[in-house]
Amino acid sequence: MEMISSVKCFGGEQRVYRHASTSTGTDMEFAVFLPREALDGFVCPTLFYLSGLTCTWENVMTKGFPQMHAAEHGMIFVAPDTSPRGEDVANDEGYELGQGAGFYLNATQQPWAQHYRMEDYITKELPALLLESLPVDEDAIGITGHSMGGHGALTLAIKNPNLFHSVSAFAPIVNPMDCPWGEKAFAAYLGEDEGQRALYDACALIKEHGWEGDILVDQGMADSFLEEQLKPWAFEAACREAEVDLTLRLQGGYDHSYYFISTFLADHMAWHAARLD
Repeated sequence: MEMISSVKCFGGEQRVYRHASTSTGTDMEFAVFLPREALDGFVCPTLFYLSGLTCTWENVMTKGFPQMHAAEHGMIFVAPDTSPRGEDVANDEGYELGQGAGFYLNATQQPWAQHYRMEDYITKELPALLLESLPVDEDAIGITGHSMGGHGALTLAIKNPNLFHSVSAFAPIVNPMDCPWGEKAFAAYLGEDEGQRALYDACALIKEHGWEGDILVDQGMADSFLEEQLKPWAFEAACREAEVDLTLRLQGGYDHSYYFISTFLADHMAWHAARLD
């Protein structure tokens, strides 16, 4: 893996890496903040952050200010891209499908199946690469994300409890089988098989698998996508049915933007730090 940039901040280093991915068959980039403890060679708890539609690793790193919170907790912070990219990678004119909108799943339908294998990338390839190259504590990895990334954080954590030991989300798409964004993406990537779709729906997964720990979700009440796309009360009901400890915080006046995320990211990072200790 090639380090393409490094900047000192908050006593640590903000880095960006590029590597050839065996999962997607493309070059992939990800950002990582290494606190001072990691630079000194100590293994550190690590938090994955999955971004939302149209985003890359850059959005959270420049708008969410995770570095200062990660430095406070001695935490490595990792921000992957949202999809494979490149001239040979299938795409769509809409922002909710294609490059920038990988939905953190393994596509089964053409032309998407060749490259859109983000589930394998996030849960297998990237953790292995990080554990080989950086001082990541394999027993202290958490995951969070925003919107489509919140969907990814919840679904991948529920399916991989031995990898991810804590999970939270910001305004997640919790029931993509029953919202326009999810319906379009799932039809393209997964086809009409309801069983395949249920493998990537947080409401369906939490009912089937549960979650041994607790879950934190923040949702802005001025979010324009709240009623049609996000529907956090569906996940709340699913967690209640599965007897999973969910803290759903409804934040009055906050929208879907990084103003919302940057306001509450410190809470989430402290929450993960306590559970990964």
